[in-house]
Amino acid sequence: MEVEVILEPGSRSFIGPAAFAGITAVVEKPSGTPGILLFAPASSGVVARFAHGLSSEISTAYADGVRPAFVAPDFDAATANHPAVRRNLAFLRDDGVRVIEGAGKGMASVQAVVAAVLGGLGGPLAGKRVVVTAGGTREPIDSVRFVGNRSSGKMGLAVAREALHLGADVSVVAANVEREEPGVGWFPVETVEEMKEAVMDLAAEADVLIMAAAISDFTPAQRVSEKVRRRDGLRVEFTPTADILAEVRQEYPGLFMIGFSATHGDAVADAREKLVSKGVDIVVGNDISQAGIGFSSDENEAWVVSRDEERFVPRASKKDVARAILDTMISDMSE
Repeated sequence: MEVEVILEPGSRSFIGPAAFAGITAVVEKPSGTPGILLFAPASSGVVARFAHGLSSEISTAYADGVRPAFVAPDFDAATANHPAVRRNLAFLRDDGVRVIEGAGKGMASVQAVVAAVLGGLGGPLAGKRVVVTAGGTREPIDSVRFVGNRSSGKMGLAVAREALHLGADVSVVAANVEREEPGVGWFPVETVEEMKEAVMDLAAEADVLIMAAAISDFTPAQRVSEKVRRRDGLRVEFTPTADILAEVRQEYPGLFMIGFSATHGDAVADAREKLVSKGVDIVVGNDISQAGIGFSSDENEAWVVSRDEERFVPRASKKDVARAILDTMISDMSE
C-alpha cells in the first residue's frame, strides 16, 4: 500500500515535508484516485470544512466518493463537547466516515489510529456503530471506600477489539479499567449513574449495545463526603441501582442489545431469564464458580443464548469467546 501525505496550509507552520523524508511522499494533490482517506490530526475547523464540503484537496477526493474515509479529531475537552462540533462529527458519521476519537484530551494515539484504519478496511460489521461496556462499576461509601466487584474489563475489551477488527466503529464505556484500548472511542466512568449517562448518550447513534461490564446492583442509600473513622463504626444501607439495560430498551426499542449474566450454577437458565426480563436480543451466560474463567482471567467459558438458539462456547481465550459472541450477533442481525 502506497501512502501520500498532503499538508494543510496551516500545518506547514509546525511541520514541513522534511519530517516525512525517507518515510513517504509529501504531495500537493493525490497522484491518482486514493483508495483510503485519513485526515489526522483534524481540528474543529478542518472537521467543519470537511463536513460541509469546503474546498481542499482531500475534501475534494472525499466529495468524489473515495471510501473508506477516516477522521482523527484533535480537540480539547470543551471543543469535543461543543454542540456544533458534535453535529459536524455526526454528519460525517452519517455519511460513512469513521471518526477515530480520543478521550477528550487531544487526538487518539497513533496506535489507535492505525488500529482503527486497519479494522475499518472491511468486514461484516463495516458501517456499524457498536457500543461496548467493560470493567466494573464502583459505588462510593465515603471518600475512600466503595462497593465494587472484581471485573477487570478483559472480556469487554476483547469484544471491543474483535468488533473493531470486523470493521465496526467501536465506542467503549470503561468502568475503572486500567488501560485504554487502541482504536476505539474511550469513555471512562466510575459509577452506575455515570455509566448510564454515557450509555444512553452513545446509544442514540448506535446500531448495537454490548453490556459486558459488571454493574453494581446496589448503591449506598447515603454517601459520606469524608472518611468514616474506625472508632465511629460503619453501618451501610443500600438501595438498588438503575437498570441500564431496561432503560435503554425502553428508550431505543430497535437497538440490537447483548447482555451478560455471571452466575453460580446454571448459566443457561439465568441467561434465558434475563433475555426475557430485559428484552434483549442475546445474553451471554457464564458460571463464575469455575476456577480459571470469568473475572480477571484470560480465559472464559460461556453460553450464548438468543431467542432461537443456545450455543455453548467451551473454555477458550476471551478473544475466541468474543468472536463466538459476535458471530452469533452477526447471524441474528442478518435474519
